Amino acid sequence: MSPADRLPIKMLHDRVLVKLSPEDGERRSSGGILIPATAQVSKRLVWGEVLAVGNHVRSVELGDQVLFSPDDRHEVEIAGEDYLLLRERDVHAVAAPRNDANTGLYL
Repeated sequence: MSPADRLPIKMLHDRVLVKLSPEDGERRSSGGILIPATAQVSKRLVWGEVLAVGNHVRSVELGDQVLFSPDDRHEVEIAGEDYLLLRERDVHAVAAPRNDANTGLYL
């Protein structure tokens, strides 16, 4: 994300601002059946791209793909676009090119 594309928002504490991946809308089953985005099939986790992080976030960085439950989110509209607001503890996994061995826990 270039400085010109930055959002006019500063995240606080352990909050993470996420944009849903486009493939989390309609999808197709292995048999070719179209499954609409509104269909609820148990508890399906979704992927999103991190666009902003608060100053207490330790394990997530800008540009990371994060896996989270749709039930743990809050929707927000910024500059006409829809985003999701999460706490870092609600993120189940991070997919990033770096390989951090750090767990983020203090022992």
